[in-house]
Amino acid sequence: MAEQKIIAVVGATGAQGGGLVRAILADRAGGFAARAITRKPDSDKARALAAAGAEVVAADLDDEASLARAFGGAHGAFCVTNFWEHFSPEKEQAQARNMAAAAKAAGVKHVIWSTLEDTRRWIPLDDDRMPTLMGRYKVPHFDGKGEADAFFTAAGVPTTFLLTSFYWDNLIHFGSGPTPAGDGRLAFTLPTGDAPLPGIAVEDIGKCALAIFRRGAETVGRRIGIAGEHLTGAQMAAALSRALGREVFHNAATPEQYRGFGFPGADDLANMYQFNRDFAGEFCAARSVAATRALNPELQSFDDWLARNAARIPLGE
Repeated sequence: MAEQKIIAVVGATGAQGGGLVRAILADRAGGFAARAITRKPDSDKARALAAAGAEVVAADLDDEASLARAFGGAHGAFCVTNFWEHFSPEKEQAQARNMAAAAKAAGVKHVIWSTLEDTRRWIPLDDDRMPTLMGRYKVPHFDGKGEADAFFTAAGVPTTFLLTSFYWDNLIHFGSGPTPAGDGRLAFTLPTGDAPLPGIAVEDIGKCALAIFRRGAETVGRRIGIAGEHLTGAQMAAALSRALGREVFHNAATPEQYRGFGFPGADDLANMYQFNRDFAGEFCAARSVAATRALNPELQSFDDWLARNAARIPLGE
């Protein structure tokens, strides 16, 4: 049997990276081995990955040298940042620059950079349809990643730019699920009006990323968007009603109302949902469900995901 090619996975104990590590481990005959990169190799999540068969390596996204060591000997690297850990697009960009430089130094043959649109291409900073945040962004957690695309290109590393979608897992882990409306019903708040929102299961992101590594050179230089379904808030609420056996209605708050909710990052998320709403045609077109299914034939619909996960969604009761 040919020696397996190592895929170094940044954020291996997080959502996207964890999904990719599990996909590699599940594909025993696939020709790839998982190297799980984490700041905390002694954490419970890292130990679980090691027990499942992953090589666990310590590195810090703020330390380029540690990343270069962690990428050493790897065929591929999956690169991702976590805005919600620090709320700083500048930190995301610095980390992306470190990953790009480390991949170049280590001679990595194929990088997947998990990115998003730079929304300022559609909504310039002087466009008052949407407030400017932090002085130079419209949607900071999008724009910082989009701006960082250039670091991978400039470094000269063979890169595929992966555009992800709203994680349905956010309903479990990020407080995005339905909440009591006070009348026996549950309210699902999504400030996207009647526009469809691309969504996907985190596990399917990992499977799609693995498929991109399998396809190799043909994907280098491309922007590949993925989604399991494009659903409106009302359609998601209806699916939640079926899965939970409770009436769930779509609370179609406006982005302005959502900004007023006041939790950390509310203004960023409100702008994101407004961008999803106002540019739904382009946003959805960049994330073809059919193309995603071609990458991952096991792609889940929202109903599929709910059948497996509805019981895990906290309802705030």
